[in-house]
Amino acid sequence: MGEAVLPITGVVLAGGAGRRMGGQDKGFVPWSGAPLIHNALQRIAGLPQILISANRSIERYRALGHEVVTDEDDGFAGPLAGLRAACRCARYPWVLSVPVDTPCLPSDLVVALWRLRVAGGVVVARSPSGPEPLVFLADACLRERLDVYWQGGGRRAQEWFAGVETAWLDLTAAEAANCNTPDDLR
Repeated sequence: MGEAVLPITGVVLAGGAGRRMGGQDKGFVPWSGAPLIHNALQRIAGLPQILISANRSIERYRALGHEVVTDEDDGFAGPLAGLRAACRCARYPWVLSVPVDTPCLPSDLVVALWRLRVAGGVVVARSPSGPEPLVFLADACLRERLDVYWQGGGRRAQEWFAGVETAWLDLTAAEAANCNTPDDLR
């Protein structure tokens, strides 16, 4: 990442119910010899603040040495609920999000997103399949926009930043591969 510390709060979204993974906490599902959470934390290592958004296994996540934030309600309301909780605790002017179940993100993800940053906007990853709206770097000024969107009933990750200046980070299909089911881990 270079010598300068980037003013970014990194967020690992690990708060899902894991329904398609047989109810397992995806963060602790093994992939390539280590739990998925370890891989996600490696992708954002070196950031001055790292938050883990989780709704179960709280102590187990805390044992990894990072602050854990939980959703306001306990109904597994989706990734935007976790993102909102993390944004409230973010201490830096940029927020970078990675889902715990996307283990092949590039090792230079932070730098690649940072180079494309847009003041007052967002950089979103996209693959040949389309936007990957949970992999992004957003100007922290968008926190209020996320809250307004949520309060209005919005829950779709790819819509909360609609209309905001957006840059795109292109990923290959392999880099954006998501592990939602046991078969995906292969």
